[in-house]
Amino acid sequence: MSTDASPLLSLEGAVAADGRDAGVAAHYGSFHTEQRALVAGEGYVDLSHRGVVRVGGPDRLAYLHSLTTQQFEGLEPGRSVWALVLSPQGHVEHAMQGSDDGEVFTAHVEPGSAPALVDFLNRMRFMMRVEVADVTDEVATVWRRGEYSLLPRTELTTYAQAAGSACGLWAHEALRIERGEPRLGVDTDARSIPNELGWVGDTAHSAVHLDKGCYRGQETVARVHTLGRPPRRLTLLHLDGSENRLPEPGTPLTYDGRASGFVGSAARHHELGPIALGLVKRNVPLDAALDAEGMPVAQEMLVDPEVGMHVRPNLGRS
Repeated sequence: MSTDASPLLSLEGAVAADGRDAGVAAHYGSFHTEQRALVAGEGYVDLSHRGVVRVGGPDRLAYLHSLTTQQFEGLEPGRSVWALVLSPQGHVEHAMQGSDDGEVFTAHVEPGSAPALVDFLNRMRFMMRVEVADVTDEVATVWRRGEYSLLPRTELTTYAQAAGSACGLWAHEALRIERGEPRLGVDTDARSIPNELGWVGDTAHSAVHLDKGCYRGQETVARVHTLGRPPRRLTLLHLDGSENRLPEPGTPLTYDGRASGFVGSAARHHELGPIALGLVKRNVPLDAALDAEGMPVAQEMLVDPEVGMHVRPNLGRS
């Protein structure tokens, strides 16, 4: 993984992000204005701190098909897909999003996670004709007009000059949370299964194909899908705006004094105010008011805990 900061941090007004998102800009002066620019399709976000993995070779699609939750056999060039690697118990270990160009499949992953994914994929190669590499130092991730794209790092500055307004990570995170798109390791924990997170079903973020052959962890996904009762559900949280703070990832959620889940990502949305994603126990009423270390929290359903196919309701947002 590259430890160098993005060249776009040198742009006027750039304020660096920290923690797992260090290396790119948190904002360029006004994250609310930047959100509006992204919604209007007039801006882009530098996500070049994310890891990038490339899988080549004539057997790459069959190989990825056998190891992940996604349907890779017959994947047409240019089509973007999400895919997960699960543990034998069905817990999510890796999440990636990318596309195949007819010769290689290239995907972006959470910052710092590319080496572990490459190590796993290489250990599972056996006799398959595939080549797996961490190309984070060569390829950058950007987001624009609702889509992630991958481009050579040498073209990042030229891309920025033509792509419109530079918008920071805070603006992107607010819109991602509004979409209900979880981040692995932020909105999940070691026990998370795809059914809890909206990664199963016919959604924009679906990473699990229900009509494919066997893969590691499939039994758990199929059983929970059939029964329609995941132990927890991804929820959009509306936070009390009277306090000038956001809960940290991992902050416990309580209902009637009892532990009921945890907060993941949190951000300030230009229209909705402070919002977050949370994993909440299935038996907590959907209309229940929760508490995040003294902060009142209201819920908005993203994943229905009672239906077999966990499809997000149409929230009427882009």
